[in-house]
Formats: sequence, structure tokens, C-alpha cells
Amino acid sequence: VQLLESGGGWVRPGESLTLSCGASGLPFDDVGYGMGWLRQAPGKEREGVSCVTWRSRRPLYSESVKGRFTISRDYAKNTLALQMNSLQPDDTAVYVCAARESCTTAFDGRSWSDEYLEVWGQGTLVTVSS
Repeated sequence: VQLLESGGGWVRPGESLTLSCGASGLPFDDVGYGMGWLRQAPGKEREGVSCVTWRSRRPLYSESVKGRFTISRDYAKNTLALQMNSLQPDDTAVYVCAARESCTTAFDGRSWSDEYLEVWGQGTLVTVSS
């Protein structure tokens, strides 16, 4: 089972970036399975960003990114994407793709700690600065 993120980089405030996560070996035929993104910024608590499940296909977002980020899942290709618009310096973090048994409406660090994740990638760095 592997998750591999790509697409991180440096952007200016207000710009956009799209992250991608390639997955292999996960039970995508499990209708309740959740795929999502979390982020970890230096000196800050881990934060869940977004999650989407096969069953509902209704994405969930943290309040800090709602309206700016869009998560999408290509079930045929087993990939997950995160379109990030209107990026701000507070969005600077390592973004990690993660799989979990189900999605949650909680996006605090504890709800996205390793004990609640099935597998996660190495992460990709997003830096937003002028």
C-alpha cells in the first residue's frame, strides 16, 4: 500500500496550486473508505483539510479552506487531487495524502493523528509567500 503526493511548490498569495496523490493497494471498492488531505505547518498542530468517500462522494472541508479548496477523486485511476485557490501564507505547510476507514467532519489534529489513519504519504511542501 502506497500513497505518493506531488504538485507542491512555492506560490504567491492569491495564486493557485493543485496537489495530486497516487494510490495503490487500497481497497477502493470499500464504499465507506475515505481519502483525504491533512497538513502540518512548522510550530502548528496538524490539521485535517479535506476528505471524500466512495459512498457519499460528498467532500468534507475544514472551515479554514472551505470555499477555496476542492478535493476530487478519480476512482478509475485511484488518484486524489486537491485544487487550492486563493492561497494565503497561513496555508504554508506540508500537505499529506491519507487514507482512513471513513471520513469525519472533525478536522482537528487528534482526529487526523496517525492512530486514525490507515496509511499516509511522505507529504509535499506548499509555500505561500510574497
